[in-house]
Amino acid sequence: MASRNIKAINAAQRLDSRGNPTVQVRVTTDDGVFQAIVPSGASKGDYEAVEVRDGDNASFGGKGVEKAVHNVEHVLGPAIINEKFDVAHDLAKIDSLMRHLDGTEDKSKLGANAILGISMACARAGAAAQGVPLYEFLRRESGTSSEYVMPVPFFNVLNGGVHSGNTMAFQEFMIAPVGAKSMAQAVRMGSEVYQELKKVIKQKFGSAAIGIGDEGGFAPPISEPHEALDLLEDAIGRCGYLGQFKYAIDPASSEFFNGKYYDLGFKSTKPHLYQPAELSNLYKALLDKYEIALLEDPFAQDDWQSWSSFCTHCPVELVGDDLLATNVNRLKIAHEKKACNSMLLKINQIGTITEALEAAKMSYHFGWSVFVSHRSGETTDDFIADLTVAIRAGHLKSGSPCRGERVAKYNRLMDIEDEIQANGTCTYAGEGFREAHRKG
Repeated sequence: MASRNIKAINAAQRLDSRGNPTVQVRVTTDDGVFQAIVPSGASKGDYEAVEVRDGDNASFGGKGVEKAVHNVEHVLGPAIINEKFDVAHDLAKIDSLMRHLDGTEDKSKLGANAILGISMACARAGAAAQGVPLYEFLRRESGTSSEYVMPVPFFNVLNGGVHSGNTMAFQEFMIAPVGAKSMAQAVRMGSEVYQELKKVIKQKFGSAAIGIGDEGGFAPPISEPHEALDLLEDAIGRCGYLGQFKYAIDPASSEFFNGKYYDLGFKSTKPHLYQPAELSNLYKALLDKYEIALLEDPFAQDDWQSWSSFCTHCPVELVGDDLLATNVNRLKIAHEKKACNSMLLKINQIGTITEALEAAKMSYHFGWSVFVSHRSGETTDDFIADLTVAIRAGHLKSGSPCRGERVAKYNRLMDIEDEIQANGTCTYAGEGFREAHRKG
């Protein structure tokens, strides 16, 4: 049998989807070379694990990651190799050693970007050592034993906030094809609506309005959330899919909270201030009028009172992103305060795959849902597609059905669906996406 020990760990500086540097890691075993490329966010919460960047303005404006690369090759890598871990079974031990070597709560010494790259690549090496696909390896690591469920893709087709140049304060408007019968059909439906939305925007605002934001969504000259949702309804109706899609909104409200008011005019020259209660009423009005199934970060990361008050009577999935940062300590606080009913899972918010799986397990224990997410600064690495299937999350977001780094995840999910169906059966989460982890 081939050795399951790690023979080499190498790293390099590469580019993410925004053209900024990120960390690429390659782990070598006798089974081959296993690669991972780390994503990066634009709207980052204060409780996220910290990327190490060089700060040298003469190179990439200070955003270089050569320090993180050095930490992979000269600190983390040698220590891991020295321990002679068995990659087939020791991912948790590898991640634990890296946390110990870093020694900080937020991984700011060696860098979450360095640590996560190794963790992802080691997971791929572990899957190869066990002779199984990555999604099956991650399923075993998470302790899941039920049959596979393919997730509903939440396509971010209209961009605002810090992801675009328009005056829309809310960052993301998503469409979810819950009426599809398979992953492949869901992607087809989402793509068709996306293409029709492009036509709708062009007819309404002209050709100059069909530019796209960081995540591949359109960024037309709109500023009010109802304008965005009306555009979506128009496109979905033209495709003949009314009743087969749900909507989701990620305001990313920490970006426009000043400690007292929420400024929905933060991208324009004129403030448009909302008290928390007024913003809550805006959300309730939108929920009453449109088929919205999910709200993510409707309030700022430390506005606990607003979160808890809104959650008391919230009829939809209420997802904590900046609020939770995929961090079990933040999850415990949110559970105690009854602040949300779902966690957004971003692997680079916490920095190791083991900790991400632990956060998902805790979320399920609390009776919550888990919504898996990409980052705005993405790569063509499709790791989160396998992760979503592994933990039966039932839904994920990876941007629009446009741009290579977004499409890579959706293509991978269709490949996974084909692979599973060739050997057995799997279901599509559909309307029950929030409860997918409880079925089977």
